[in-house]
Amino acid sequence: MGNLSTPISVQKLQKASHAKAKAEAGYRFYALYDKISRDDILAHAYAQCRSNKGAPGVDGQDFADIEYYGVERWLTELALALKEETYRPEPIRRVYIPKANGKLRPLRISTVRDRVCMTEAMRCLNRSLKPTSHEIYAYRAGRNAQQAVVEVEEQLFYGRPDVVDADLAEYFGSIPHLELMKSVSRRIVDPRVLHLIKSWLECAVEETDDKAGRHERCRPAISGAASRKDHTSHHCWQISTCAGSFLGWRKLGLRQSLGARLVTYADDLVILCAKGNAEAALDHMRRIMEKLKLTVNEEKTRICEVPDETFDFLGYTFGRMYSAKTGKAYMGHRPSKKSIQRVIATIHELTDRARTWQDTAYLVPKMNRVLRGWANYFSVGTTSRAYRAIDSYAVVRLRRWLRAKHKTRRKREGAYHDPELYERFGLVRLANLAAAHRG
Repeated sequence: MGNLSTPISVQKLQKASHAKAKAEAGYRFYALYDKISRDDILAHAYAQCRSNKGAPGVDGQDFADIEYYGVERWLTELALALKEETYRPEPIRRVYIPKANGKLRPLRISTVRDRVCMTEAMRCLNRSLKPTSHEIYAYRAGRNAQQAVVEVEEQLFYGRPDVVDADLAEYFGSIPHLELMKSVSRRIVDPRVLHLIKSWLECAVEETDDKAGRHERCRPAISGAASRKDHTSHHCWQISTCAGSFLGWRKLGLRQSLGARLVTYADDLVILCAKGNAEAALDHMRRIMEKLKLTVNEEKTRICEVPDETFDFLGYTFGRMYSAKTGKAYMGHRPSKKSIQRVIATIHELTDRARTWQDTAYLVPKMNRVLRGWANYFSVGTTSRAYRAIDSYAVVRLRRWLRAKHKTRRKREGAYHDPELYERFGLVRLANLAAAHRG
């Protein structure tokens, strides 16, 4: 169950669905439900969910419980429930996690059972609803955020310096159920699949009041999810709205008349325009989004004239950069200050003096996972400066933590020089990771 490579039988099914959807833009899928309930497909979906880990839902069941019970037995029972149409989703557990601005973000956690079903449904729908626009980078096989970042830089380079840095208010928190189901049903006609999506949309939310020690259950006005990227309704909504916005954009001929290109990743959106056309592009975007029943967040949406100004997209800052070797200016992108501050805050928390009770063999691998994960995402553009800053901060924090743990100051045995931290303790050095990537 730990093998994440897509089985050949699943690959064949995906290719057939994708080929049909691509060849016939108006083709409608009448039989998808039997694909979701197949044993081999559910096993692959389980392996994907297992690799993502995640907290248990309202039933308290986690992956360790399933493995103790027997994964094959558990999957057989789930497949049977789907085939006999007795499967019903459980309520969604709602918790709150802190945001960078100090506010709380609601996080909805589905049960493992529901997550496996959603994962497989999402894969089927991805192939059937797959849009043809090259500018959509989320929820598409072979596409990722880094490709969207590179696309934005290329569009800037090819003469689209005026940018609409757009923000949509409550994009995933205001999904209109009726519009979503209408949009999906244009392509998916299988009533059992539509019923599945509707049942996930209408799931009750269960919230625990920690102070009073009681549970509250309500039927939400919006859909709940394990996370934005995993939930099928969010996936359908993103594809539907993106497809709708691109279709509207093309029908109005705005790509040609304004020299404008849209680049989206989930709820992040930028419009790159020829000089002087950003205001018109923003006005057209407002009208298109209004038809899709989405609201542009006017406080966060702005027009940016590159290279005189910079803008952030997907954690990167775009604008004028300067070469460290020659001092010459160039158009580029680098990790944003907020992105660097977040990883530094995480390292700071991990190496807090109150955590010196931890074993070094536990702390350093945890720091390394954070550093590697950050570097894997921020692997394109100008990264060397950010890498050096984070490397410097990581060694200072680990050195202070070790001195506090072993109650040594600046004695010889408590110096903990950089080579010792890297070689003896195994701390990851981002500069070395960058060199390995280039090699």
